[in-house]
Amino acid sequence: MTYGGDDRGRRMPPSGRPRRHQPAQMMPLPGRGSSPYDERTTPMGHGGAERRPGPPPRRPEPPARRPMDDGRPPRRRKRWGFGKVLLTLLTVFVVFLAGVWVYLEFSINRVDALADYSGRPVAAEGTNWLIVGSDSRDGLTPEEQEKLVTGDSKAAGGGKRTDTIMVAHVPDNSTKPTLLSLPRDSQVAIPGHGKNKINAAFSIGGPTLLAQTVEGATGLRIDHYAEIGFGGFAKIVDAIGGVHMCVEKPMEDTMTGIKIEPGCQDLQGPQALGFVRMRHSAATPRSDLDRVANQRKFIGALVSEIGSPGTLLNPFSLFPLLSTAPDALTMDSGDHVHNLVGLALAMRGISSGGVVTTTVPVTSGSAENWDKTKSKLLFDALKNDTEIPDSAILT
Repeated sequence: MTYGGDDRGRRMPPSGRPRRHQPAQMMPLPGRGSSPYDERTTPMGHGGAERRPGPPPRRPEPPARRPMDDGRPPRRRKRWGFGKVLLTLLTVFVVFLAGVWVYLEFSINRVDALADYSGRPVAAEGTNWLIVGSDSRDGLTPEEQEKLVTGDSKAAGGGKRTDTIMVAHVPDNSTKPTLLSLPRDSQVAIPGHGKNKINAAFSIGGPTLLAQTVEGATGLRIDHYAEIGFGGFAKIVDAIGGVHMCVEKPMEDTMTGIKIEPGCQDLQGPQALGFVRMRHSAATPRSDLDRVANQRKFIGALVSEIGSPGTLLNPFSLFPLLSTAPDALTMDSGDHVHNLVGLALAMRGISSGGVVTTTVPVTSGSAENWDKTKSKLLFDALKNDTEIPDSAILT
């Protein structure tokens, strides 16, 4: 059966037979993958042609790299915390101390002052230092001698003598350290040279004979030796800007002409040297006994000044001191910087009464002869690290 119209001759199904509808074909949505209908249907208009996958999506281009860029995100610059700054400063300080330590260890003058000999006293309790102040003018120019009012070597009899002889005893227990003065005019036996003033031993045989003479006279074994001369003493005082001292009475030495006004003041090198040497003055009626007492006072003030923060933390004081000390100081060849530091720490209490300061008991103001009974009490106490009896202390 045919239909008229514009069917163009297409045959239509006979009437009475149900018309079968072809399932609708699904068009894939853009951007989606295969559909579950792909295997059963063919896209319209493709005439059953094989479905080809489209090109892969285009990836975005990475941003252009800057020169020397490795592609990693830039690192954050770390800030230094307080702990790291403190650790750095501490490290620098330790390195500085180590450098100073090595410099002093290899720069300080050395001498073989302590030697073994037959009959030398055995080591007892504590540690003993022999501290010597030399009156040698060697190395001083005429201008420096005039400034320091030292006089020349010929006028002093030539050679080297000792204006200051002290024994510093550092105990091994809780008793106080002791700074003991030996008057330079003390008559003692000098090995191989009979009896003479104790300071003559230094002039005759230098540090070695002086140490042996002190050991024989006191019965104390000397463990360490330190010596400082006129010029070195004055330079150390000047390096730290002077030493603060309170002078009770006007001081004028009739021999040297040095004058020191009363009152609290900073003594500079020449004045400081005059203060520790002065004995021909109305302010020093006991002559050498007053002189050695002034020497102990000044050493106490000097040690306190050197160990103060105002000196150690002030580069304008510390560096001149470090540059001056090696030439000014002479130690025994067996001594080291840590020994010197131990002595300084022990002597810090001189000004505050933490150190016993005394002179060997003598029989007269001339300080030529020692009181044998009291002297024995003094030396026995030092040997045994016991308190010195009041009767054996002479200030």
